[in-house]
Amino acid sequence: MRGTRKRLPSWVLLAALPAACLAAGPPSAAGATAAARDATVVDGRARFEVLTPTLIRMEYAGDGRFEDRPTFTAVDRHLPAPPFRTWTRNGYRYIATARQTLSYQEGSGPFTPSNTTVRLRAGTAAAVAHPTFQQPPGVCLFDTACEAENGDLAGGALPAVGHHGHTGGSYVEGFEQAGASITYRITAVPSDGDYALAVRYANSTGSDGRTTTRTLSARAGAGAPVRLTLPPTAGWDDWATASVPVHLAAGTNTVTVTEELADSGRVNVDSLAVTPPAAPYPPGHTVLGGYRRSLDLRFTAAPLAPGLLTRDGWYLLDDSATALFDPARGTVTPRPSHGGLPYQDGYLFAYGPDYRRALSDLRSLTGPAAMLPESAFGVWFSRYHPYTASDYATRLLPRFRAEKVPLDVLVADTDWKAPLPWNGWNWNPELFPDPRAFLAWAHTQGLTVSLNVHPSITTLDPRYAETQAIARSKLDCTLIVCTFDWSDPDQLAAYLALHRPLEQQGVDAWWLDWCCDASRVSLPGVTPDAWINAQYAADGEARGRRGYVLSRIGSSVQSGGYFTSTAVPTGPWADHRYAVHFTGDTLPTWSVLAFEAEFTADEGAIGLPYVSHDIGSFHGRHDPDDLYARWVQLGTFQPVLRLHSNHGDRLPWEYGTAARTSAARFLRLRESLVPYTYTLAEQAVRTGVPLVRAMYLDYPASDEAYRHPRQYLYGDGLLVAPVTTPDAPGGGAETTVWFPPGSSWTDYFTGRTYAGGTVRRITTGLDTMPVFLKSGAIVPRRTDYTDHVTGRPLSGVTLDIAAGDGSFRLYEDAGEGHGYRTGQYATTRIRTARHGTSTTVTIGPRRGDYPGAVTHRAYVLRLFGTDAPRSVTAGTAPVRGWSYDPATRTTTVPLPDAPTASGTTVTVA
Repeated sequence: MRGTRKRLPSWVLLAALPAACLAAGPPSAAGATAAARDATVVDGRARFEVLTPTLIRMEYAGDGRFEDRPTFTAVDRHLPAPPFRTWTRNGYRYIATARQTLSYQEGSGPFTPSNTTVRLRAGTAAAVAHPTFQQPPGVCLFDTACEAENGDLAGGALPAVGHHGHTGGSYVEGFEQAGASITYRITAVPSDGDYALAVRYANSTGSDGRTTTRTLSARAGAGAPVRLTLPPTAGWDDWATASVPVHLAAGTNTVTVTEELADSGRVNVDSLAVTPPAAPYPPGHTVLGGYRRSLDLRFTAAPLAPGLLTRDGWYLLDDSATALFDPARGTVTPRPSHGGLPYQDGYLFAYGPDYRRALSDLRSLTGPAAMLPESAFGVWFSRYHPYTASDYATRLLPRFRAEKVPLDVLVADTDWKAPLPWNGWNWNPELFPDPRAFLAWAHTQGLTVSLNVHPSITTLDPRYAETQAIARSKLDCTLIVCTFDWSDPDQLAAYLALHRPLEQQGVDAWWLDWCCDASRVSLPGVTPDAWINAQYAADGEARGRRGYVLSRIGSSVQSGGYFTSTAVPTGPWADHRYAVHFTGDTLPTWSVLAFEAEFTADEGAIGLPYVSHDIGSFHGRHDPDDLYARWVQLGTFQPVLRLHSNHGDRLPWEYGTAARTSAARFLRLRESLVPYTYTLAEQAVRTGVPLVRAMYLDYPASDEAYRHPRQYLYGDGLLVAPVTTPDAPGGGAETTVWFPPGSSWTDYFTGRTYAGGTVRRITTGLDTMPVFLKSGAIVPRRTDYTDHVTGRPLSGVTLDIAAGDGSFRLYEDAGEGHGYRTGQYATTRIRTARHGTSTTVTIGPRRGDYPGAVTHRAYVLRLFGTDAPRSVTAGTAPVRGWSYDPATRTTTVPLPDAPTASGTTVTVA
């Protein structure tokens, strides 16, 4: 047992120590022990690794065999060891960092809520956590809040998310008829005896139109049901607890909360718990964000599996079952057996309100996100429609160009394939008689081309015999459809070989549309989606490209196939390294649009910066004009804007004048914002903070930050509140916007400024949307219109700046390839400051270089929230040609073309 000797401030220790230790006073010098440089503490069968002040690895091995190799989740534990102290007292092991104190009862076996406690700083107060390792579906520990949605549900009981205030990822509704039930196996009951079975519930005006006391029943083991009386709560967002006595045996017992024939039901259940009599209800996690494998066929919001962030300020990432991983070779092996003895391996994130620190820790542990090519941040188009090569060349792209609508990524959906459009591996010659010529043409137009694939092959395919031979006859065939076991090297090689001829012809990237048919990974500890996504990324890297795949991610509460529960080996924790999350085949409803406005920020809680929705939705032939225009507006301020549909209309010129004008305008805005968005992507790779940021990431102490999930920050400088309701009969839609305190906020389109710390109703027509610049924000855009970004030098940059103090670090590189990893990139620091009525903007010299970088650049400054200037100077020289718009209080200053190696300071006074 070893720890560094650096002493922590006394207030940190006093705020964090358990009550028993506080009563005994601070540890003496003799009680503290020195730690190794690797910050490892071993106490019997328990081992702790202090990775950062807010991240501790907790490992318990009943056979004493600890694991030092990386896993598919945790690829890097070799982090700089932070200062910490460790000591023992009264049978407990203590480990204290500057941000948390962990205590473990020595010799008490695997980690449980009863033998492990963490005290951490949560705002101005100390918080207490009792980490719980993941249990199998329908299993929960005694004296622990068992989230209702993770139990065994029956009789119409279903997870739901329509109300707020619940813990976990969702709650359970559907108590509308006899037989609806939640069943759990409660483990670690200490002894035979009487206990309390409690539920956390909401009961407001029900489907019968009444507000009244309602009932459910509770059953323990084979005992008779006991009536649970559930008085009304203030609303469906308000929760209460109720309990009944039950008699349990020592060990494991089955408990059920159900609606019997005599019960009234019509309540929602958040969680249940079995506790000692008169004990308080155990705390649950107030989850902030999470993930779901897809939004296929959702009419409205969907339950999510929880992510890393909770308002309680801590999370235990259970990595016990994840396969071991060799990052250098890209191979996985099963976890070693521990001879039936208990084994736990987890990572305790104790971040309090510092959610950005949590995401930084996650990035350090699990690796950085993929750096996508620059073209990925432009405009994508795909459509489930049998386009021909001629259609693309003579109809589709010329219309894009004529309408001045940019296009960067062209995705061919499933019809390109033969002999079958679902899982063929050859070009359909009727649509693409000369694939190589088609791909060469696309590249001359500056387009990246991606193809849709499905992971199976039929015996009718001309490439079947070759594929089965590479797989050494191990493909699993049912009737004529054959699938792969990707954990078998031969079958994986056979699958990847199907892509090679297409890549050699010029295909740039891949869209794994439906993982995984019946293809699988038989190796334990690996989720199939995550594993095959990794193989696609590695394939791209081997070709000298930036490896990624457009795909579904991880697994989640979505049922079917591999994904019957949240208890999965790897979940979503590796996918940010490999994938852009394609969210699936959505329906054309306002409620789906509203949920997508939340969903991208939600998935930031698993470290995933790249989420791609079907803009306009997949289903639906023709959207209402306002729905289509608002969906394009959402996509403009998302990580990836991809127009897609099932034979539907998703192009501006397929809509009425107002929607057409709006959509084209926002698609052009999207393209011009690529310098800003690309910089945000580099920030995400470097720091773990996503492009789309939930409000609480920057304003954790404000309750309002948690009450407005449909608005978000796009980088540090832009507040985006997508319109998610139809236009009123007279035109325009109202959106509620919370403006955070500490700064003013200027409308990006009208120039109107709003005070921070207020909530306003903002009305916008189809020509605008609620987007606001934070005071001091700097948003760089490409000045001139471009059809695509590939190969287009950034020789003109417009800086949209809101009056105030701020800075921005513009990032540039070649846009593709690996040169950025060896220093081939450049940054330009831009600062703005307000001095009374004058504003200064300082553009620093560009630092660094890369192939294709411009040597000269012309900047245009657009300063929001200014009075009419008396003078504009660059250095000491007056600037000519500037203009002022009093309607928007915006000053526009064009600067002459100048070397990027030199900077300048502009003063508007």
